Amino acid sequence: VNGTLPPCQGEQPTPDCKTKCIDGYPTPYAKDKHFGSSVYAVRSDQTQIKTEIFTNGPVEAAFTVYADFLTYKTGVYKHTTGSVLGGHAVKILGWGLDGTTPYWLVANSWNEDWGDKGFFKILRGKNECGIEDGIVAGAPKL
Repeated sequence: VNGTLPPCQGEQPTPDCKTKCIDGYPTPYAKDKHFGSSVYAVRSDQTQIKTEIFTNGPVEAAFTVYADFLTYKTGVYKHTTGSVLGGHAVKILGWGLDGTTPYWLVANSWNEDWGDKGFFKILRGKNECGIEDGIVAGAPKL
C-alpha cells in the first residue's frame, strides 16, 4: 500500500501501554476510564444494533478484512476486490446516510493516517463483510 509510512521491517515490539493522558488533558487518567457492569450479544439486525448504540453507546464488532479495505480513504466501504486478509475488531459509533447509501460509522485502530482520519463508513443493513454478525455490547457501570 502506498502511503507516508515506510514498509514494515518485520515484527516490532509492542509499545508500552500508556497510563497517563496527554499533556493538557484536564481529566485525570483514573477518572477517564469507563467500565461496564455486564457484556452481552446484540442480535444481527440493524434496528437492534442502532437501538443499542442509541441507548448505551458504541458497540464492538468483528468483520472480515479484504485487500481492498487497506486502501480505503473516504465514502462508504463495500468489498469489491481482493482476497481475505483476516478478521478485525472495531467499534461502531453510529450510523447515517451518504446520499441514499446507509452506513455504519466505525472507529478503526490503525491510527489517524489510515482511512478517514482513523474512521471509516461501511455499508449498513447488508451485513457487509460480516460487520453485523457477532456484535457485542456492555451495560455501562454507573
